[in-house]
Amino acid sequence: MTEEHLSNPVNTQSSATWQLRLYVAGQTPKSLVAFANLKKICEEYLHGEYSIEIIDLTKQPELAIEDNIIALPTLVRKLPPPIKRIIGDLSNTEKVLVGMQIIALANEK
Repeated sequence: MTEEHLSNPVNTQSSATWQLRLYVAGQTPKSLVAFANLKKICEEYLHGEYSIEIIDLTKQPELAIEDNIIALPTLVRKLPPPIKRIIGDLSNTEKVLVGMQIIALANEK
């Protein structure tokens, strides 16, 4: 992925263990809630070892193909493998932690 495809990277570090992409459609209330929920979860459970890439499909619709995006907002965990996806505004913290396997993998460190 080239730099031009990145939009709004958050906490991008070379040491980021968790690479997350949040696919949204513009600055809708649901997109903003999803980002706020994701940021809160990452701060609480991933302790700065993450990067969030926001991909606005209204500006870059071709990127939906790469991660097989069929609904928005969708969170994709690129790293650590395997790739995981979760659809929705991420308001159910437990569902996000289990779906992204954040609790199990973060506790192994």
